[in-house]
Amino acid sequence: MHILVVDDDVRILRFLRSSLTLAGYDITTTTSGEEAIRLMESDEPDIMLLDILMPVIDGFEVLRRLRSYSDLPVIVFSANEYASEEALRLGADYFVVKPFIPDELVTIIKKVIAQRGEQAD
Repeated sequence: MHILVVDDDVRILRFLRSSLTLAGYDITTTTSGEEAIRLMESDEPDIMLLDILMPVIDGFEVLRRLRSYSDLPVIVFSANEYASEEALRLGADYFVVKPFIPDELVTIIKKVIAQRGEQAD
């Protein structure tokens, strides 16, 4: 499974790349919302992990644009727990408050993918 991880904090990207690779996932990372939108077409990820607070194009805008043409599963994460309502309204499948435990994130990824699979049946 291929995961696109979007966060402007390089330390978080390194942490997630390491944790999710150990869990068996193929990971692409970017620090830019704009690049995330481009990578959606070229990398064809199975799921996106998306931070909200980023410069230039924030996670809300990435989600708005993504939902205009794709139903890709998206897990949004942010230190701002109050962003959850807006993220879910814009079409996020799940919201995770930072900081989080990598094993919990892996469980959430599996849950979202399973739910999407059930909806397709």
